[in-house]
Amino acid sequence: METLYLLIPISVVLVFLIGLAFWWSLRSGQFDDLEGPAYRILMDDDSPPAPPSATFPDLPETPPDDRERGPG
Repeated sequence: METLYLLIPISVVLVFLIGLAFWWSLRSGQFDDLEGPAYRILMDDDSPPAPPSATFPDLPETPPDDRERGPG
């Protein structure tokens, strides 16, 4: 019986915090567009990928050949 005196106020506070978090998410627009991100994944991007040298400038253009490394 003594545990109920602790568990009931904790559960009321938890429900209040969850309700507050849900209210904040509604007010900040978290549920405004539920289908847009799913369709954005499926959109075809026709631009070619960037070459590795543009992304990582320290990489050589072509991988080193076995002959350049020497015996091993």
